[in-house]
Amino acid sequence: MANTAKTAIVTGASRGIGAGLVEAFLKRGYSVVANSRNITKANPFAAAANVALVDGDIGHPSTAATIVDTAVSRFGRIDVLINNAGVFIPKPFTEYTTEDFNTLVSTTLAGFLYVSQLAVKQMLRQKSGSIVNVSTTLVDQPIAGVGAAVQIMLKGALNAVTCALAIEYAKEGIRVNTIAPEVINTPILLCINRKLMTFSKGCTRSAGSVRSKKSSTQLCF
Repeated sequence: MANTAKTAIVTGASRGIGAGLVEAFLKRGYSVVANSRNITKANPFAAAANVALVDGDIGHPSTAATIVDTAVSRFGRIDVLINNAGVFIPKPFTEYTTEDFNTLVSTTLAGFLYVSQLAVKQMLRQKSGSIVNVSTTLVDQPIAGVGAAVQIMLKGALNAVTCALAIEYAKEGIRVNTIAPEVINTPILLCINRKLMTFSKGCTRSAGSVRSKKSSTQLCF
């Protein structure tokens, strides 16, 4: 008998919005492939046959390949891809470093590109699928006192490519959308609030454990 269960991929899935999305899909009978940098160590979900955890930096092509291969080999298809992994580094524009920029590009753009390319190839074979990119309201409405210009620049690029892909693949049965949540009560919100008060350190949301550095604090989801 053919497998009729739907399959979702969620990146940035170990905490916060990503973890909530995984739980919601599971309650609706989906099989789910959940990714973050160290999600197997975090182990946020009850063991089940319809859940697959994939460790790895979503900005690396090899991680994207493992995620998609896992979805297809274990569950047979990809119906939904949620590009949720992201980073937030609030700083005055002139204080962004090359390291900050590379971190933002790796997760926000490369983290979208590689897994989406591979997911679209599978969706084309199925002639159906949905991609949802998680952006921010700051793209359309920046806030005074929230220095996030480079972050906004990259999320704006994500919004733009969403429109392009929605048109490119509409006739193939593939939908591409962006959502832009406002303030959500997740662990990263506490980090953002602290950093905005000092305006000197960064926060990133993308993968496995919490670690501190001289110039930034990394929250992993």
